[in-house]
Amino acid sequence: MTLADKISDGIKDAMRAKEKDKLEALRAVKAALLLEMSKSSDKELSEQVEMQVLMRLHKQRKESAAIYHEQNREDLAKDEEYQASVLEEFLPKQMSESEIAAVVDQIIAQTGASGMKDMGKVMGQASGKLAGKADGKLIADLVKQKLAAG
Repeated sequence: MTLADKISDGIKDAMRAKEKDKLEALRAVKAALLLEMSKSSDKELSEQVEMQVLMRLHKQRKESAAIYHEQNREDLAKDEEYQASVLEEFLPKQMSESEIAAVVDQIIAQTGASGMKDMGKVMGQASGKLAGKADGKLIADLVKQKLAAG
């Protein structure tokens, strides 16, 4: 079952349960997936592209919530956080910081990276290996920290 199918099923369930906020979040995902599909000539999106779209939407919700908290707009922040939590149901389980650090250590050992000049090489492999399972900013921070210390 593709992500688009899961989202469609979620929309139907939300409509039956009259969950307006959940329905709004799922419709936004479906619209983004349809928009992405219209950009390419393929009839279906690859699983990787679907995950990228979902992760982008999730990140936008988190960033918006943070901005609303800074501006003391708790009502709007709560809406964004709820939508982010709905999207999390469809994302793969996120890895912990220690698990990410272990993968980064392994990649550094494999590539023989010794300093900041090798960051691009390490980030390329780490981003590919951890796609969808970890936040890119966290990966970059850990790589910088490990290469600067090494």
